[in-house]
Amino acid sequence: MSGGRSLSSEEVVLGFLEEVEPWRLLAPQFPSKVGGRPAWLSRTGLPSLPGLQCEMCRLPMAFLLQVYGPISGQDRSFHRTLFLFCCKTHECYTHNDSRCFKVFRSQVPRRNEFYPYNPPPEDEPPSDPEPDPNVLSVSGVKLCWVCGCPGNKACSRCHSVTYCGKPHQTLHWKHTHKRECGSQEAPIVTTSTFLFPESELGADPLADALAETDLEEMAMHETEDNKIVQRFKKRIAPEPHQVVRYCRGGSPLWVSSQHIPSDQDIPPCTCGAKRIFEFQVMPQLLNSLCVDSTGASIDWGTLAVYACSASCNNDDQYCPEFIWKQDFSSDRLTQTQPS
Repeated sequence: MSGGRSLSSEEVVLGFLEEVEPWRLLAPQFPSKVGGRPAWLSRTGLPSLPGLQCEMCRLPMAFLLQVYGPISGQDRSFHRTLFLFCCKTHECYTHNDSRCFKVFRSQVPRRNEFYPYNPPPEDEPPSDPEPDPNVLSVSGVKLCWVCGCPGNKACSRCHSVTYCGKPHQTLHWKHTHKRECGSQEAPIVTTSTFLFPESELGADPLADALAETDLEEMAMHETEDNKIVQRFKKRIAPEPHQVVRYCRGGSPLWVSSQHIPSDQDIPPCTCGAKRIFEFQVMPQLLNSLCVDSTGASIDWGTLAVYACSASCNNDDQYCPEFIWKQDFSSDRLTQTQPS
């Protein structure tokens, strides 16, 4: 994931939250990360405002995480990142329903208009001055102050900040902008409370004697929910703090025998190619998001992301991919949620 390393087919890589210097999470470092604002890869063709709305409540979604997953030997995917967004309206989280999530894929070749041909140094910050975080360099695309997604709706009084729409303009106004609008002084608050806490996703290859394909074959013969749950708990026990499992072309580690997708449940890419499993988000991530732990809350058992097997260019636009949300079965919920 992070560090710009290419991943071999069906290699399992675990992602862990790590605290790093902020410059390491900027787009020119090609980060994998959780929370904060999206570190957009391509500076053009970003998702539209309707594309970033929750399918349930139609409110703007929050950036959850991004995974850097270049494909070795494929120049158009030399730099490649998947971006995952989620709704922050707790009532939208119903059992085994994925409509409160969206995932997009972006990729650029090694020679492109946004980044140098050679990778950036990993041990020193960039010498260039800090860019305006609310405007993408090269393309000039304006970003919402609240969420970091495309937004060209400017404050009608000061015209110095932009938003993706009325909901986030109202949120910022009530939070701090009412006091700061038109002031010549620098804002006291520079980040939005709408964002999730930001961390790097550090990568660690999984040393495991049981291949994911073997695990999936076993699951076909042992479908009782308790065996699936125990297998899940046993597999994560050696690395209990993992928050992402990356295995392009492999299989997810399910948390329940219920609501496991068939091949027919995974729609093909808009280019016609089959979508394949790429990574999953583990329930352990919920502990770091500062969300409610009781009652209606942002929640999942696991989130499985499937992406185009051909990794098509999609006319140089951010390409929507597919996500499958699986929750713990109701009778196992209290036994399996992370503590």
